[in-house]
Amino acid sequence: MRGTTELFLINGQSIVVPDSNLKLQLQDLESSDSGRDESAVMHRFLARQGVGRWTFSYKEITAEEYAYMEALFAGAAEFLFTRPDAGTGAQVTTKCYRSGHRILWSNAAAEKFRDYQFEITEC
Repeated sequence: MRGTTELFLINGQSIVVPDSNLKLQLQDLESSDSGRDESAVMHRFLARQGVGRWTFSYKEITAEEYAYMEALFAGAAEFLFTRPDAGTGAQVTTKCYRSGHRILWSNAAAEKFRDYQFEITEC
């Protein structure tokens, strides 16, 4: 198994070192009062700004690494996610959830997987 990193933690447990090009998206959440009026002008009422979403990618991953990662999320609708702040680099912990994941089973006999990807989104 490749190493783990303390840069990213799920409930205090380190994750398997991801491939490069970790993607971070920040998006605004609008309240239900947002919308267009009769003249099609948009009126935005923000509930929250800068909600984070991280996409982790693994081009190749072993069955052991995959099992380890899935065990971190097992049975948890929400978890504490620790990561470096994009602006300051300081460690920050927030409540998050895994909003999706996918994997390809490239060689069943050798128990090798590829293109494992998951998203972590702030609550």
